[in-house]
Amino acid sequence: TSSSCGVCGKSSLDAVAVQGHYDINEAEFQLGVDVLGSLPAALRHQQAAFEATGGLHASGLFDSSGKIVQVREDVGRHNALDKLIGYALMQGMVPLSTFGVLVSGRASFELLQKAMMAGLPMLAAVGAPSSLAIELARKFDMTLAGFVKPELFNLYARPDRVV
Repeated sequence: TSSSCGVCGKSSLDAVAVQGHYDINEAEFQLGVDVLGSLPAALRHQQAAFEATGGLHASGLFDSSGKIVQVREDVGRHNALDKLIGYALMQGMVPLSTFGVLVSGRASFELLQKAMMAGLPMLAAVGAPSSLAIELARKFDMTLAGFVKPELFNLYARPDRVV
């Protein structure tokens, strides 16, 4: 037997996309350019396990002022986001339409899909997004930022949320 993520071998978004329950297009979430650039350092500052081991990914929930309100770490970036969304669900915060999420690695289709299903209007990543992630963000009006650093990042979808 072999395991598969369910996306491998798929060539189109329609083959894997699931319609989100929440209308991300209606979210009024906006973030300043300088705030977006400051997020990686703010996330890193709250990564206690990474500081001790150097080997964990993190996902951080942030508000429009750039405050990181919650962080979850795991050896897998998908697990870190699952933990963060699970926390928010248990706290009654979902849909997360007044927040964004920063991931410490690449932005895959699966991470975008999870964020979309939780009602997050924005996903920012320290690394690169996949082409399928970009396509999903554009289709469902989610703001997607990649290669986020101070004063430098790429916006792939809904750039109007970064002002």
